[in-house]
Amino acid sequence: MKIKNIIFVLLGFFFLGLGVIGIVLPLLPTTPLLLLASYFFVKGSKKFEVWFKGTDIYKKHLDDFVRNRSLTKKKKIMISLFSDSMILITFILTDSMVARVILILVVMYKYYYFIVKIKTA
Repeated sequence: MKIKNIIFVLLGFFFLGLGVIGIVLPLLPTTPLLLLASYFFVKGSKKFEVWFKGTDIYKKHLDDFVRNRSLTKKKKIMISLFSDSMILITFILTDSMVARVILILVVMYKYYYFIVKIKTA
């Protein structure tokens, strides 16, 4: 296994761990973290990709999203609240008007994407 693949697999496990913590702590958004884990497993190793897609965590939290491109209303709200709070912190801490405009545009696009592109299950 190449070093790059090992790094991808390690990142997959890192984000999987954060995603599992997010199942218990509503502060962390489970679905995006597990999507990141899935991405890194796909890039890192076919063996780990197959393993991850066979887990109950994947089936419960990602399978519907990957197949149907849909999230429950609760998941959409949790992801939005988490991302909005992180963007708000950055917005408050920056003095750059350009950065603030970019952050506002990111939030606007995020809401467009969540409402138009991702169906509500």
